[in-house]
Formats: sequence, C-alpha cells, structure tokens
Amino acid sequence: MIDPLRIVFDVGCPPERTFEMWTARTSMWWPLTHTVSAEPGVEVIIEPGVGGRIFERTPRGEEHDWGQVTAWEPPNRISYLWHLRQNRADATEVEITFVASDGEGTTVSIVHHGWDRLGARGPERRELNQRGWAGVLPHFQAAAT
Repeated sequence: MIDPLRIVFDVGCPPERTFEMWTARTSMWWPLTHTVSAEPGVEVIIEPGVGGRIFERTPRGEEHDWGQVTAWEPPNRISYLWHLRQNRADATEVEITFVASDGEGTTVSIVHHGWDRLGARGPERRELNQRGWAGVLPHFQAAAT
C-alpha cells in the first residue's frame, strides 16, 4: 500500500474565504508552471458542485481538463479526482478540509491518495505530486493571508 500524501497548514483568514480562494479564485494564486499550457493569462476553473469540471482555459479558449469534483461542501470540504497532465483513467483523489482555527484563521488539511491504482507508476506519481504541492501551496498561503 502506498501512503497518501497528507499536508496540513494554517492560513490567516476564515474558512469561508479560504474555501472561496481555493475554489473560485484559483487563477489568482495557481502558478503558470503548474498548468498544461503555461500561458500567461490562463484561467484555472473549478466548477461548483459535484460533477463540476476542474480545468484550465487559455486566452485563446483552449481547455485542458484536470479533474472533476466529487464532493462539494462549502465552506468545509471539497474532494475531486485529479489528473493534471495525465489520462483521466489515471486520476488520483484529493480531499481538502477547511476548519476554523484560533482567531480568524483556518487549518487546511489535504489528503491526496489513490496511488495504488497506478500499479508500478504509483510511487513515482506520488513523489511528483509531493513536489507539485510543495510548488503550489506557498502561492495559496500567500494569497490567503
């Protein structure tokens, strides 16, 4: 069994704003280096609700699918299938919870799992995603503070 990635951190805004920043303002903080097109002006879109698409749209209107929402519980939780730069059949699963912490802050917990489904490619994909989260999350933390 390949262990899930587990990431926990705090930001300085309430869960409602943190959830909104993650889901509705993703383009504000998601780095171009972690998109398919890497084009300036690319939009990252998470469609609200179960079944919503997660995708990028280039300024020319090209779209690249990244995943699909499987749970939508604002402002507490979102889960989705994740296949950025991969085939949908190789999607892993991401669950993110947003819990009020001391003061006006939020504790964000990410569990990224499903590596076993990928067979021999699972450990490498886990490692790549661990590095990916390390490159993305500082941008989110800065935007949410």
